[in-house]
Amino acid sequence: MKATKNDEINILGIESSCDDTSAAIISNGVILSNIVANQKVHEEYGGVVPELASRAHQKNIIPVVDLAIKRAGISKTDISAVAFTRGPGLLGSLLVGTSFAKGFSLASGIPLIEVNHLEAHVLAIFIREKEEEYSYPDFPFLCLLVSGGNSQIILVRNYFDMVIIGQTIDDAAGEAFDKCAKVMGLPYPGGPHVEKLAKKGDPLRFKFAKPRIAGLDYSFSGLKTSFLYFLRDNLKENKNFIEENKADLCASLQLTIVDILINKLKKAARQTGIREITIAGGVSANLKLRHSLEANADKYDWNIYIPKFEYTMDNAAMIAMTGYFKYLERKFTGYDVVPFARTQL
Repeated sequence: MKATKNDEINILGIESSCDDTSAAIISNGVILSNIVANQKVHEEYGGVVPELASRAHQKNIIPVVDLAIKRAGISKTDISAVAFTRGPGLLGSLLVGTSFAKGFSLASGIPLIEVNHLEAHVLAIFIREKEEEYSYPDFPFLCLLVSGGNSQIILVRNYFDMVIIGQTIDDAAGEAFDKCAKVMGLPYPGGPHVEKLAKKGDPLRFKFAKPRIAGLDYSFSGLKTSFLYFLRDNLKENKNFIEENKADLCASLQLTIVDILINKLKKAARQTGIREITIAGGVSANLKLRHSLEANADKYDWNIYIPKFEYTMDNAAMIAMTGYFKYLERKFTGYDVVPFARTQL
């Protein structure tokens, strides 16, 4: 095992699952740097183009890692292990991060740690920053993981003991945001644009379908269909309907999605008796969702834990944090490991 100065455990995290190239350094559980290089090229296509994403990762990964190490104030020789996103994600993008991590590990003589991207989103709540006080959920806790590709309720018994007790049977919440936004002519990614316009609109103006799915599972395909047909019918009578009502449409859509997410979470809390609640994933940056969670926490006496905005999106800080916990338990991986596109916890 490689020793570092003052017995520090410095983990280099690498995230390349989709279109953001990110590198971070965590030292003994404290974040020292978190660098993210975005890819603006996908905006004109209305979604991520896998081939363009992987090429951009190849261009960005070396300068991003170099900057992360410099910002952390350490040298390459101080790094104890390298953690990387193995999956799920875009295979081409994951291959770039996986290959770089293997090369860095071999060249430096340090352990290699594979990380499940979804697991890392859940554990992002444990990221600490210098000179700041934090409180963390006690095990077991419930995590509402919502992103462009996932909508899940996860029972977290320990750092590496997680069970999905509810998930989408079709589309994810983030996908519903993006596709409905696209129909309204909003740029990609649609979620942030919907949220911005929603602040000016009336969330009770329009009503959209809420699926009736048994248990704790989600469904958002019916909402998308309801939204599409609603626009189609109104555009027949008024070709300017979307432009004249865009803020109210966004506010009503956002409220519907948040209500669907929170209602299942309330059901999960009742069934499990767990009052320790967290959220994770890109959609957890949505302020309406956060405010709804806070309101329900007051009503049902939940203890809630909400990550900082920068740790909700795809980022290497959550990969390094998960890598740190794995390092403590000596959960290392071999160089024969390959990335995967789809998986469950």
